[in-house]
Amino acid sequence: MQRLAQGWARAGLKTGFVPTMGYLHAGHLSLVHRARREVGPHGKVVVSIYVNPTQFGPSEDFSRYPRDLKQDIRLCRGAGVDVVFTPRDEAMYPGHADAPFSTYVVEEALSQNMEGRSRPTHFRGVTTIVAKLFNIVQPQIAVFGSKDFQQAAVTKRMVRDLNFPVNIIVAPTHRESDGLAMSSRNKYLQGDLRKQAVVLWRAINLAKSATGKAAKGLPATRLKARLKKLIQQEPAARLDYVEFFEPETLRAVKQVARGAHMALAVFVGKTRLIDNARL
Repeated sequence: MQRLAQGWARAGLKTGFVPTMGYLHAGHLSLVHRARREVGPHGKVVVSIYVNPTQFGPSEDFSRYPRDLKQDIRLCRGAGVDVVFTPRDEAMYPGHADAPFSTYVVEEALSQNMEGRSRPTHFRGVTTIVAKLFNIVQPQIAVFGSKDFQQAAVTKRMVRDLNFPVNIIVAPTHRESDGLAMSSRNKYLQGDLRKQAVVLWRAINLAKSATGKAAKGLPATRLKARLKKLIQQEPAARLDYVEFFEPETLRAVKQVARGAHMALAVFVGKTRLIDNARL
């Protein structure tokens, strides 16, 4: 892959890149289409499919994360992807017992709260694998989805701080008709759990409505309590966190007003879902 990317660069071709963990859906394909628009008809679009073990905690769903490589390749072909890059673990994490893989990329500011607090090793895995993929694919443009808002912010900070020559584009979240954010993990939502999962979207809309009616903003603690109460109405739903913050710095705000951003994580049954929105 690296030699191919170098050849494209010598030929003056732009490369757009969409990193994924596979089990692709319409949200992923929207990122592919955005990458194509950015690089033009003569540029190259690369999609990586790699379920990265280091961004999963020891009790998380790495082993059962949904995978369907044949379907993913078919979707990529239909979307006009030039290369589907599917690296193996030994290529991404080289080493052996006497000399194990031991070099990680760690962002130390934006990654500390929300997902970083709930999943302490998650972002170390994300930044390390994204940095490696950038070095291999050598894109000029990389497209991320805004559903993973904090991940995109951490990646942008890494790119800035480490001088990666990559322009990061954050594309809008794709949603189902009832508002649920598209996610590969939605596959886990069987029966009534799928209906209950829409509570994340209902919580976002409640927060938008409440802040829209409050000219001077609302205390974050009070709004969190309202959202927790809403989520608890669904028998299988359990709030992990809900936070209100400045979208550029991710710093928590005590008063929630228009222009603030919110993010939440909710367990629906055993499935952990995330979502976010600007208020």
